[in-house]
Amino acid sequence: VQPPDPASIRMLRGHQLPVTCLVISPDDKFIFSGSKDGTLIKCKWEVESGKRLCVVPGGKKGTEERHMGHASHILCMAISSDGKYLATGDRNKLIMIWDAATCKRLHIFAGHRDAISGLSFRKGTHQLYSASHDRSVKVWNVAENAYVETLFGHQDVITGLDSLSRECCVTSGGRDGTVRLWKIPEESQLIFSGHHGSIDCIQLINEEHMVSGADDGSIALWGLTKKKPLALAQQAHGMQGTQDLQQPYWISAVAALHSSDLVASGSHSASVKLWKCSEGFRKLEPLWDIPLVGFVNSLKFSSAGDFLVAGLGQEHRLGRWWRIKEAKNRICIIPLKRRAAPSSPSAPDSS
Repeated sequence: VQPPDPASIRMLRGHQLPVTCLVISPDDKFIFSGSKDGTLIKCKWEVESGKRLCVVPGGKKGTEERHMGHASHILCMAISSDGKYLATGDRNKLIMIWDAATCKRLHIFAGHRDAISGLSFRKGTHQLYSASHDRSVKVWNVAENAYVETLFGHQDVITGLDSLSRECCVTSGGRDGTVRLWKIPEESQLIFSGHHGSIDCIQLINEEHMVSGADDGSIALWGLTKKKPLALAQQAHGMQGTQDLQQPYWISAVAALHSSDLVASGSHSASVKLWKCSEGFRKLEPLWDIPLVGFVNSLKFSSAGDFLVAGLGQEHRLGRWWRIKEAKNRICIIPLKRRAAPSSPSAPDSS
């Protein structure tokens, strides 16, 4: 990947309050975003034109039955790999299922006892995994509007969740300091530990490796067969504060370009960083910094890897510890260019 040109970054404005989560449709044509905003809850954007195609207004708390939208902060969303269903989860314990094409609400799943903090569809299916601050993971069948089962194990609120095509999901366990791999059919879990702070975000790179970020400023690279990180980048976004009161910048978002060695991380350090997983996923090498002001609450690579989308806000996704006044609540599309592969001199000229 070449260093991205800051002048080529496109901004999509429309959310009044911090953007907390976003997903890209499987065909890379649309972005869906959610925010802390009660009036503009779910947006659908066209990537090419930057047009806002559909907005689902939210309502006041307790009006979910009358309104189409959520009535509290949206914290997470997921889209099925066929692009048919979109799932959104909020602070008010509700998961809403939408028709991604029309933005019509199809169903509401209730059952968690606290805020919904992570959602992921198992690739190639309509099986949905949800994680919550109630410390549990639930499995749902969206096509049949059915609840399947609940999995327990985390000792603190779950902050993030991800899955790919295997029948398992991974979660970041906040202050319990663990990352867990849930094997759904066996109803068993593997526990990984290595961060020293609250683990706030997690993403699978491929079926064997994952990346996570914590509020101790570290980014960890994991192999699913080892209980400790294969690589750990401490103070990945540097330090903040005065001389006597220094602390690392919290890692608030991570993303991985699936089945590649490219990873991105976000904080409120005024930049998004790109990393290379080298030496067979045993090392995290910093590549480039992309200047962006505000809390980076969500990061996603397009399927083709030709752009990276960041959801920005004046506040952190999960709370209001700080406010960055000069930040704008918006979505940034960062084009990624690949380096041309060096051509070998002996190869015949190809058109």
